[in-house]
Formats: sequence, structure tokens, C-alpha cells
Amino acid sequence: MAQIAEEEGVDPGAIEIWFADEARIGQKNKITRRWAKRGTRPSAPHDQRTVSTYIFGAICPKEGKGAALVLPACNSEAMNLHLAEISREIAPGKHAILLLDQAGWHLSSRLAVPPNVTLVALPAKCPELNAQENVWQFMRDNCSQTACSNPTTKSSIIAATRGTNSSISHGASCPSVCAIGPMSSDQRALV
Repeated sequence: MAQIAEEEGVDPGAIEIWFADEARIGQKNKITRRWAKRGTRPSAPHDQRTVSTYIFGAICPKEGKGAALVLPACNSEAMNLHLAEISREIAPGKHAILLLDQAGWHLSSRLAVPPNVTLVALPAKCPELNAQENVWQFMRDNCSQTACSNPTTKSSIIAATRGTNSSISHGASCPSVCAIGPMSSDQRALV
């Protein structure tokens, strides 16, 4: 950390440590299985479509800040948008160390890394070192179809809301009666 502060010409106390990751949400189909008499091959039709999206999320636990975007793909262009969003959330005069895994779009030469951000790759196969993974686990545990459709459940999911003072909005990404009104059957499939 001291080395990055020296390279960037900032005080070590002006460093914010951020964690970033992506999560895929939506419809993920499984193989259809059928019981059948030995030697026969009955048809097993299943829905081969997928309806999903990606949440790019980043948190700074010490400062209690976050930045997130919902994007249609995981690639360098999407990561550039996410880096720009994170950069806007960093306090003026501060510099961020962004810890992330070694996904291809995190290490791409096509990234436009903002001047107030330094990317640091975590060791391979160590998701427990990334605090953002805890946010995804919380979402998986607390925003199931049952939890989201219960109007008494208060969700604390982080989602990006452009045009506000903060990019943190509680409950905006949970399509529930308490957040946005009744769900239709096609929305329910995304939860």
C-alpha cells in the first residue's frame, strides 16, 4: 500500500481499499432427465433459452461506500463502465486500490483505468479474499423468489442508481411487491 501511495503521490492515509466482482443472475437452465425403459430414448424437451444479466459490484467496507451497475455482458467495455462508476465514488484527493480476481476483463489491455484507481489482482482461486463475494452470498441467501415476493421482507441489496448523490440504493434491484409492485410471471423467472 505504501508503494502504491508513493507511486501515485498521495498520502498513505488517502488510500481507499475497494473490492470488486461480478455476479450473473437470471435463468440458468439444467439438463432435463426422464425415467425410461432400458433401451429406449424418449424425448426430453426443455427450455434452451437463457435470460440473464450481470451485476458489477464494488464496495469499500472502511468508508461504507459502494458502486454497482447492471450490465448485459461481462467484457472489457462493461468493466470500463464499472471502473468509471467506481472512480466517481472515490472521495476527491483520495486514491483507490481495487482488489479483484483474475478474470480476463479485469486484466485486459483494453481497460481505461481512471487515474485515481490502481488495480491489484488477487491470487487465483481465492474468492474468500474478496469482500464483494459476501455481498453476492447475502443476495443469494436473502433474495430468493420467496423472500422477494413477501411484502414484509426488507431487502438490503445494493444497486446502481444514476443521478443520485450515492450509487447505493436499498431494495431497488429486488423485483418484489415491496420494491416495485406486483410481479408478472416473466419477471418472477428472473428472480
